[in-house]
Amino acid sequence: MDLKQLEYFRHVAELGSFTRAAAFLSVVQPALSRQVRQLEMELGQNLFDRNGRGVVLTDAGTRLLEHTRGILMQVGRARQELEDQRNGDSGHFVLGLPPSLGRSVTVPLVKAFGRQLPNASLATVEGLSAYMLEWLNVGRVDCALVYNAPASPTVDLQPLLDDQLFLIAPRALKPARKTRKSITLAELADHPLIIPSRPHSIRMSVENALAGVGRKIRVAHEIECIPAVIDLVRQGHGFGVLPLNAVKSTEWGAAVSVKAILAPILKTSLSLATSSQRPMSPLMRKAIELIRDIVRREIRSAETLTAGAA
Repeated sequence: MDLKQLEYFRHVAELGSFTRAAAFLSVVQPALSRQVRQLEMELGQNLFDRNGRGVVLTDAGTRLLEHTRGILMQVGRARQELEDQRNGDSGHFVLGLPPSLGRSVTVPLVKAFGRQLPNASLATVEGLSAYMLEWLNVGRVDCALVYNAPASPTVDLQPLLDDQLFLIAPRALKPARKTRKSITLAELADHPLIIPSRPHSIRMSVENALAGVGRKIRVAHEIECIPAVIDLVRQGHGFGVLPLNAVKSTEWGAAVSVKAILAPILKTSLSLATSSQRPMSPLMRKAIELIRDIVRREIRSAETLTAGAA
């Protein structure tokens, strides 16, 4: 049984005649009759009762016609979906996001996909950069935004931008007239930090940077949930070190103060990671271009808002 035999059978059944089906399919009638006969021999049953006016379906033929219509419909749908995917118009795309970016970029990305790739579906998962690189290798995600990712033969990295880290402090009820808007990297070591545990990229960036100026990190609490970090800072339980977009994305952003860390500036490198082991489809190329634009825009928007507020 093959698709050609099923297609020929369906047309004979629906048109009620080998002659009319052959004309519709633009094939000679003996070839059409031979294909249908081979199908009957394979199934061991007659599918048509022949008469002088044409053909009518047997009980077996009626049952097969029901299945044939469903089979050919599914085949047609599969062909259409593959054609759409080849053109980059449809498909399922899974993006991995770090927790500090998830809330600020997910909604803009969903809206952008709806406008520019309406036939594609977007799914997002959140996790540490180290975990997302593993998910990328096993195929759980198609693409991931990662911080400070090491070079790897199985992963292609496209640098997006350097994301500056800031000291997040409780907002004083009665701020002094002259409040410092920045601290030095060495002074950061004097602040008890509410910070994720290793191997979180922010934790590793802070520890490595402080080691470079001969200081050590002072940890008050190890918390990975970004909103919880900001809420704890707001309530006076310590200080945070976060990028601006992480602060912007929470409901408590206005309840904390943000100070630049200087001498030197503390940054993390954000890259877009894809697997070097799998071919890049047209949909992936379009999605990556869209993700790159949205992420850059959202991060720069957060920096602009904070600069204006300062």
